[in-house]
This record gives sequence, structure tokens and C-alpha cells, in this order.
Amino acid sequence: MLIYEEDELYIEVHESEIPWLKIFTKKPYKELGDMPKELRLRLWEVYDIVEFEMKRYFNPKKINMASFANMLPRVHIHVMARFEEDSYFPNPMWGEKLREGNVKLKDQELFYKELFEVLNRDFSKKKEL
Repeated sequence: MLIYEEDELYIEVHESEIPWLKIFTKKPYKELGDMPKELRLRLWEVYDIVEFEMKRYFNPKKINMASFANMLPRVHIHVMARFEEDSYFPNPMWGEKLREGNVKLKDQELFYKELFEVLNRDFSKKKEL
């Protein structure tokens, strides 16, 4: 599910028991170093906003960030809010499942709306400069 889009980036929801978003570049750059510097900087600005808003809204134990791109060889960043009660914690979400998760989350749809508003404000300011 797409929750945000701007000129060169977009954000999708990864279906999971935890809040998990993926930030993609629209052009299929293979490596971060292949991207124009301005786009790399924008990617990290968007990541910072997503991480901050996840921490504020969900109050997780930890935020995980990953960018393997072995199966999908293009730049994308996974941002995951982790909880001690999730099925895999403290292992990575791609690791061994340790238990049945029991994560109690706030309304994720409301989070997506709030994140969309924050990102739109930020992007609008960037375009004005």
C-alpha cells in the first residue's frame, strides 16, 4: 500500500505485525552511491522523519533500518518499529521466529495520515527554497 509520494521518492507499507515502511526511489538505482547527491540527502531526510514519527507515535523498544536489496536490487530502505512483544525480537524480522507476537499497536491508519501530513509540509518547504 502506497502512503506517500513525491517527485523522486515514495513510501509503501510492508504488511507485518509491526509498523514497517519501505522508502523507495522512483528511479531504480542499484546502489546509494549511484544516486545524485541531492536525492541521497533527501532520502535520509525522509528516513529521519519516518524514524522520528514512528518513535513518537508507537514508542517502540527500537527502530530497525535495513537496506539489503539482494532480492530486489534497487535502492530502498526498510524502517521497522520493534517491540519486545513481537514474534522475532530481538532477532531481525527476517530471522527465526521466537514466539507468537503480542504487540498492541495504536491505529496504524492514523499514523499513516499523520506521517503523510508531516512529510507533505516538509516537502512543500523544500520546494519553496
